[in-house]
Amino acid sequence: MQKVAIFADVQNIYYTCRHRYQKHFNYSAFWQQAAANRMVVAAYAYAIERGDAKQRGFQQILKDIGFQVKLKPYIQRSDGSAKGDWDVGITLDVLELAEQVDTVILLSGDGDFQLLLEKVRQRYRVSSEVYGVAGLTAQTLVQAADKYVAIDESLLI
Repeated sequence: MQKVAIFADVQNIYYTCRHRYQKHFNYSAFWQQAAANRMVVAAYAYAIERGDAKQRGFQQILKDIGFQVKLKPYIQRSDGSAKGDWDVGITLDVLELAEQVDTVILLSGDGDFQLLLEKVRQRYRVSSEVYGVAGLTAQTLVQAADKYVAIDESLLI
């Protein structure tokens, strides 16, 4: 049975699905599709902690599905912008798990992960799948992935 590890860039998926479709990503439908006939070795959902009840409920849903939720505090800068980037954390976890799996599944449209996918393919002979919103997923990331799955209505609620 194929072994996979799943890495969900929650903020990226939330904002791109909202921007393109005005809907939410359906993590349960995704899990059924991505994990079908495969062994999920690890699954991480990377999110920002704002401390509100609605967000805690969403985090519990992710845990119930099978994700380990990793949180960073929400940081509001004095200029009004916000910070909550998980790129380095995701990268470290992918590199740590690459030797244990056959495929890395990344939910993100962030082109910064292109080099990561190329590195795990070269160094560990691991294939990659990227789930992202068409038109909002960096072309470099699409090209770096062995398989690209465009998020469509079947993965939305």
